[in-house]
Amino acid sequence: MTLLAAIETETQSNPTASVIWLHGLGADGNDFAPIVPELAIPEDLPIRFIFPHAPSIPVTVNGGFVMPAWYDILEMEIDRKVDTKGLLESVESIKGFIDQELARGIESQRIVIAGFSQGGAVAYHLALSYDKPLAGLLAMSTYFATADSTVYSPANSTIPIEIHHGKYDPVVPEALAQKAITDLRKKGYSPKYKSYPMEHSVCPEQIADISKWLQSVLRG
Repeated sequence: MTLLAAIETETQSNPTASVIWLHGLGADGNDFAPIVPELAIPEDLPIRFIFPHAPSIPVTVNGGFVMPAWYDILEMEIDRKVDTKGLLESVESIKGFIDQELARGIESQRIVIAGFSQGGAVAYHLALSYDKPLAGLLAMSTYFATADSTVYSPANSTIPIEIHHGKYDPVVPEALAQKAITDLRKKGYSPKYKSYPMEHSVCPEQIADISKWLQSVLRG
């Protein structure tokens, strides 16, 4: 499989962990790459951050306009009718980056999957169905689109899950984050949740929390 184009940045040479971070609809890997310096990762925890670019496809709710997307958005109520086929194709594409990191000598337990908005929906499915243990799942301003169809992997039954959402999000309502938490708890997971006084974005307080969380799951 040919990997999608991506931005890579390392906090120090010889990284011992990797974070694969998926952007939202209409953006690309450049959207979150500038956050890496703001995370202020300690020198003794060298991390490789990978920000893949989603392919450009026609998006139904935008009149078929072609834009970067992990899957099609079929209705304005994004959780009602999901392009599961497209989402699963993106899951397979991102697995290629995990394979790449394994080949580079990074253990699966040292790989974090992160996703914002549409990228978060892909991250949920990928991390919870992946057949090797991962370090953690970070879901930001997103929803668990495939909660009812995911084949949950025993390898990640205790994966640390951090969910962040804006209280005033007009794109992905906070209620969808709460629904994801309910669905996850029913499956035996123990997600942690933080909300912020923002819309569909990230904020400085959240960036600081992400840094603390990444350090906590990658120090083990």
